[in-house]
Amino acid sequence: MSTLTQPAGPPAPAASGPFLSVRDLYVRFATEDGVVKAVDDLSFDLERGRTLGIVGESGSGKSVTNLAVLGLHSPNYTTITGEILLDGDELTGAREKDLEKLRGNKMAMIFQDPLTSLSPYYTVGRQIAEPFVKHTGASKREGRRRAIEMLEKVGIPQPTLRVDDYPHQFSGGMRQRAMIAMALVCNPSLLIADEPTTALDVTVQAQILDLLKDLQQEFGSAIILITHDLGVVANTADELLVMYAGRAVERGTVKEILTEPHHPYTWGLLGSMPRLTASVEEPLTPIPGTPPSLLAPPSGCPFHPRCGFVSEVGGTRCQDERPTLAPGRAAACHLSPEQKHTLFTEQIKPRLG
Repeated sequence: MSTLTQPAGPPAPAASGPFLSVRDLYVRFATEDGVVKAVDDLSFDLERGRTLGIVGESGSGKSVTNLAVLGLHSPNYTTITGEILLDGDELTGAREKDLEKLRGNKMAMIFQDPLTSLSPYYTVGRQIAEPFVKHTGASKREGRRRAIEMLEKVGIPQPTLRVDDYPHQFSGGMRQRAMIAMALVCNPSLLIADEPTTALDVTVQAQILDLLKDLQQEFGSAIILITHDLGVVANTADELLVMYAGRAVERGTVKEILTEPHHPYTWGLLGSMPRLTASVEEPLTPIPGTPPSLLAPPSGCPFHPRCGFVSEVGGTRCQDERPTLAPGRAAACHLSPEQKHTLFTEQIKPRLG
């Protein structure tokens, strides 16, 4: 009798350097209306066993960045430049067949909507088993056994029965768990979770986030958690990258950014979140204006048309000069460190409660 082929566990960390390193990444889409500057000069690192939260409004470049890491953009209308190193291997410009060997195996993604990401024509078990069979050479019987094992691991009741169900027979939370099982079936070293809890109620949200943390401890994966909600990453991520208009505008640990954020855009994200201590009659404070068109992003600081603190900088510096994001704990803003601290302490923090 054949035994179940187990995928290799996560390899030992590289001798030096981060597991995932993105440097000077640009992603451009050619459209009939012009070139969309979807990601603009983005850099970040991620170590094994750590979780990086990437937050920002819709259209800020979060998902585009991670689809670039996976090599899922169409080369027919997409131009990607910069450096993406996964465990020392360059992914930018890599051949499709080389990327196929990595996708679902060394790196995997949990997509935003499991109902549209899972095929309605195949059973959940078959879809979970497929990458395992492809990347390990296991038989279909072994793949089925592995699918049952993964369904059990992500908390699906009666996995030996549910393995033969179709996606429409699963609830929203169970479909998301099945997506996680499919992403983790080969023990990937890099897991990208794109808004994994958006359509779920708060109880299921907490269960899914706890599940990701537990599975990370077991598999040692590096995780990128994409979301528009700072509350989602508060107890899940180790570090945060705040994106706006295709650029990184603030970076730091979760504690640093949630305790004292430095960028006015991050202040706006925090201010727009509901708070348990607030009165039910108290309205949320939205960020004024709308995100800019990435066909023609604003000059200077991309946030300046919506920022309420341009006058604190003075002159036309915010309109004319694009701020840079220094390494380490930093924010791409022309306000001085003293101004950021004073404004947050005296004006923003009292509103947050």
